[in-house]
Amino acid sequence: MAIIRDGMAPFDLYQPTSIEDALSLANRLGADAWVLAGGLDSLERFKDRIKRPKAVIDLGNIDELRGVRREGEDLVIGSMTTLTEVSLHPEIRARFALLAEAAGEVASPQIRNQGTIGGNISQDTRCWYYRGGWDCYRAGGGTCYAGESLEGQNREHAIFGAEGCVAVTPSDTAPALVALEARLVIRNAGGRREVAVDDYFVGPGSDITRLNVLKAGDLLTEIRLPATWAGATFYFEKVHDRPVWDFPLVNIATAMHLSGERIDRSRFVLGAVAARPWRLPRVEAAVAGSLRNAVADSASRIAAEGAVPLKNNGYKMALARNLVKRAILGKRES
Repeated sequence: MAIIRDGMAPFDLYQPTSIEDALSLANRLGADAWVLAGGLDSLERFKDRIKRPKAVIDLGNIDELRGVRREGEDLVIGSMTTLTEVSLHPEIRARFALLAEAAGEVASPQIRNQGTIGGNISQDTRCWYYRGGWDCYRAGGGTCYAGESLEGQNREHAIFGAEGCVAVTPSDTAPALVALEARLVIRNAGGRREVAVDDYFVGPGSDITRLNVLKAGDLLTEIRLPATWAGATFYFEKVHDRPVWDFPLVNIATAMHLSGERIDRSRFVLGAVAARPWRLPRVEAAVAGSLRNAVADSASRIAAEGAVPLKNNGYKMALARNLVKRAILGKRES
């Protein structure tokens, strides 16, 4: 299906200055409204006319949604805090350097200056069939052109958890937040709820049309980092085609509590291999109580267990194994 690139379809623009006003608008406008964060992903889709909302709620003027603060043991990050601020904030760097590094790997400096942490974890998949206007499962159609067609182009697609749709989450910060056991605050006209970040993301087996739990009327307002992994040993690495301004082919975020070189507890999370950040509980169990050097090889061998590669993305299995090994050892290849 051809993409129309002749400018955006018209819409009503709302620019609230408070969370309450934004929630009222979201409740009144319902499914007709599109909530705009940094706008980098959204505006591209508006210009291509893949998305044609009747109304856009721009959150850019709501100061309450920006900044980083302490609340007890939690570090709270407003959803509209820019990726640049997340990557450079001294307390995030001191206590949760994993997230700071992941945010600093997103795209380019210009995009990080505009893009937000809430937008980065909530962005839609980059599958070109879906974003190109094809009538795939995710768009409400009846096939997956990347996974079911013999001619499908699927180099960047899923090796885990593909049930119909093989699109992946493109976020760099989402795996880091899963590794850190973050909690996300979602508000709507009915009140406030807090969800574990693991439960924020949606796989195709649950809902093939979306990547997260946000529904019409919902706003993601805060990301809360508990002290559980503060000051742990972290590892983040992103493999991508270009050195800047690119999405991951595979990335990894790891948090480990060490006693010397022995791994007491850990969380290993891969990105860009499934529709949601993909935890590796078998790797975590395998390394528990072991010395890093002693367990790196054996743990890496189970990193891709359960993977089902497509025609063009089998290389992701090797990447997953190598990234897990490097994360355990804390060493990147030169």
